[in-house]
Amino acid sequence: MTIWTAAILALLPPFALAVALAGSGTPGRRFAAYQLAGSVTVLILTLLAFATDQASITDLALTLVLLNLPGTMLFAVVLERWI
Repeated sequence: MTIWTAAILALLPPFALAVALAGSGTPGRRFAAYQLAGSVTVLILTLLAFATDQASITDLALTLVLLNLPGTMLFAVVLERWI
């Protein structure tokens, strides 16, 4: 086990907690959990790129970074209008 895979395994419990919180709870908590899940996913994908030595996975992480902000704004609008 390399240091990269150990770091990925260390980030899995916070990711699982964020996904669990995003599915239930108050709207503010779900919003924060959505943000946390997106950030942790970017970190996991970046570490996975280093662990497997494939630079193409970094493209996925960069795409997620670019789509995370509009997704967050859309989620905020949904929370404001319908919930």
